[in-house]
Amino acid sequence: MTEIAISAARSQLGDLVRRAAHNRETIALTDHGHVAALVVSPQLLEDYEDSLAVLQYELRTARGDQSGRRSLAQAREELLGEDTTA
Repeated sequence: MTEIAISAARSQLGDLVRRAAHNRETIALTDHGHVAALVVSPQLLEDYEDSLAVLQYELRTARGDQSGRRSLAQAREELLGEDTTA
């Protein structure tokens, strides 16, 4: 992860955003030596969110937590408004 001070990033913002977007590089913006924000590509963030969702599901499954589970019929009814009980 590349770190750059906010003051230096001002003049390079376009380049930093392109690096994050095209190279999937994470760039840390620092304020007085501490990371204040990250510039990441939307694809990388989506990958992190997907991985987190899978890990949360696996943890719930390992703990035997069945909450939030739906049958296919329940999902269709919720999403499409189809009554599958008839």
